Amino acid sequence: MSDDTYTRLREFLDKLPAGYPETPTGLEIKILKKLFTLEQAELTVQLSESPESVAEIAQRIGADESILADKLEDMALRGLIFRVREGDQKKYQAFQFIIGIYEFQVNAIDKEFSEMMEEYLPYFGLALAEVKTSQLRVVPLESSVGFSGAVAPYNQIRELVRQQEIMAVTPCICRKEQGFLGNECQKPMDTCLSFGKFAQYYIDNNFGRQVDVAGALEVLDVAEEHGLVLSPTNSQEIEAICCCCSCCCPTLKYTKIAPRPADHLTTYYDAKIDPDLCTACEECIDRCEMDAIKLDDTAEIIDGRCIGCGLCVPTCASEAITMHLKPEISVPPITFEETFEQIRSERKLDSVLN
Repeated sequence: MSDDTYTRLREFLDKLPAGYPETPTGLEIKILKKLFTLEQAELTVQLSESPESVAEIAQRIGADESILADKLEDMALRGLIFRVREGDQKKYQAFQFIIGIYEFQVNAIDKEFSEMMEEYLPYFGLALAEVKTSQLRVVPLESSVGFSGAVAPYNQIRELVRQQEIMAVTPCICRKEQGFLGNECQKPMDTCLSFGKFAQYYIDNNFGRQVDVAGALEVLDVAEEHGLVLSPTNSQEIEAICCCCSCCCPTLKYTKIAPRPADHLTTYYDAKIDPDLCTACEECIDRCEMDAIKLDDTAEIIDGRCIGCGLCVPTCASEAITMHLKPEISVPPITFEETFEQIRSERKLDSVLN
């Protein structure tokens, strides 16, 4: 009976936008058993994908409201479900595994969980291989493209940050995971930014600390200094910004293995190198997270490997590298919820659970 409950939870999570695929070894069930008690698993599959008040949930599933309130809040604090606040009222909803429950384990992650996720993540990636819409995208450093009308508003990342009211910074769970696996990363740890309802959730749960605009922009400064790729949510209204390295971030790590990384990420720019200006100093080669630059007499971009992050531009003393907008790029959805809907449609899933 216990395994049946966790199987139902697995199937439930798989119907959420990003899915939760099976593995040949049943590893996905082991992960759920580590995170959820049997009671929590049974309650999760009764939740909606949309936020509901405790009273609404209690009435729908026939539960005692006061007891249910404590259970739901405990699960939200453990990062098993999502909580939103509307004034003084708390609402709860089921949430997908990645991006979602996995990232919510930033305080709870340990070596066992890290080992299981390291084994599981490739299966997750393969399950989404045919989905065209990604949850995250790559935007160039503002210092690499300048700030003008030629840069689409959804790529003006610092301006988007300045428009936010609630912001939080949290440790990078990918770097924490690699640390538990003995692959300590030398990049800064506190580099994950969240905004709005996600930021509020992280702040309320003590998963991260609240910052103001200046604090958020400082995180972006640190990211540029240490050569981290800016990966915001794939929406015009940003919900989060990951600052990623290819040694820890699963998306970049597995994309880097591909012959043409640019074909597997949502990107907007390509780097170009002027051979007449290049001094072959190799600084750009050291900065590139995708091994996209080779050196002959001068540095040269390898076709299909540049992901348009712009990390190579600000450290080029000879100003030989410039970023160029790709032709025929697709505009991201306006909201992250719309991104979820596109992924859901591409996976041919029903619109809303419960």
